[in-house]
Amino acid sequence: MITIDGSHGEGGGQVLRTALALSIATAQPFRIDGIRAGRKKPGLLRQHLTAVRAATAVANAQVEGDVLGSSALTFAPRAIEPGAYRFAIGSAGSATLVLQTVLPPLLLANAASTISLEGGTHNPSAPPFDFLARVFLPLINQVGPRVDATLLRHGFYPAGGGGFTVTIRPAARLTRGEWLARGAIVTRRVRVLVANLPRHIGTREVKTAARVLNWDEACGKVDVVSGTPGPGNVVLVEVESEHVTEICSGFGEAGTPAEAVAERAAKEARRYIASGVPVGRHLADQLLPVLALGEGGSFRTLTLSPHALTNIEVIRQFVDRRITVTDEGRDVFRVDVDRG
Repeated sequence: MITIDGSHGEGGGQVLRTALALSIATAQPFRIDGIRAGRKKPGLLRQHLTAVRAATAVANAQVEGDVLGSSALTFAPRAIEPGAYRFAIGSAGSATLVLQTVLPPLLLANAASTISLEGGTHNPSAPPFDFLARVFLPLINQVGPRVDATLLRHGFYPAGGGGFTVTIRPAARLTRGEWLARGAIVTRRVRVLVANLPRHIGTREVKTAARVLNWDEACGKVDVVSGTPGPGNVVLVEVESEHVTEICSGFGEAGTPAEAVAERAAKEARRYIASGVPVGRHLADQLLPVLALGEGGSFRTLTLSPHALTNIEVIRQFVDRRITVTDEGRDVFRVDVDRG
C-alpha cells in the first residue's frame, strides 16, 4: 500500500485529489495522513469529503476515515465503474475540484459516464466553470477522449447553489499531448459576471482590466446573472490563441474595490501574454495527472505553482513516469512527461 504525507508540498486538498484519481486509475490502494495539514482548518472539509465519496462510488472502493474533519484516510479501489452519477457538496465548495478527482480515471473507463455536480461553480480557491469548459477540457479532448460540460446554474462563493453536468466518452488510450507554442492571439475578451449586485461594478471592472492590458474597452462585456441564492462577482480575462485558450480570473469580495479585483486578473493575464507560453500556471497542474496516465507529453508554462510541484511528487508514487522540468529563462519552464 502506498503511504502519502498529506502535509507535503502545498499541504492542501490537491494531494488528496491527485492521490484518489491516480489510485483509481492504477488500481493501487493508499493511505494518507495529515490531510490538509498546511491549512488553517486541516482535515476533510465538505468539498473534500464529497470528492472522497465521489471517488469511492466511481471505484467501488473500500474506505476508512471518510468523515468530516478526518486527518487520515485509507482508500482501496476495486474497479472503475462508469455510469451516471450525481454529487452534491451542499455548500459553496468547488464542484470543479470534485470533478478533478474522478475525471482522470473515467477518461480510461470502458464506457461513457455522465456526472451531475452541485455546489460552487465560481469559487476563489478553484478553477471556475468557464476555465474548465474553455481552457482545460479542449486540451483533454485533443488526447483521445471527448468530454463536454454544460453549466446549469451559477454558484458563487459563499452561497453556492450552482450546478453543471459533464459527459465523458473515454478513449482506449490517452495519446501524447504537446503544447509548446500557443500561436498567434486570435481573440481578447474581458467578461464580468455580476449577481445580485449593482451592474456598475462590472462596468468599472471592464474599464480597469482594459486599461491594465491596454485593450480597447469594446473587448469587455458585463453579464448580469439571475437566479442565484447569493451575490457574486467574477472577472474573467480570456486570451484565445491558435492552439490554446487561457482564462485569468478575479473574484469580488466584501471590502475589496472592484478596480482591485479586475487589476489582479488583468496583471495575471498580462504576465501570461508577455511570457509567450501556451499553458498557464493553473492549467499546468491539471494537465500533469492526465499526461502521466497516458503516453505523456510536453508543454511550456510559467514558473510552476506549489500545486503543480506537489502533483509531480504524488504522480511519482503511483506511476513510473520521468517528469523533467527545465528552466528556459524569463519565467518560462518546459515540462516533459515520459515513461520511466
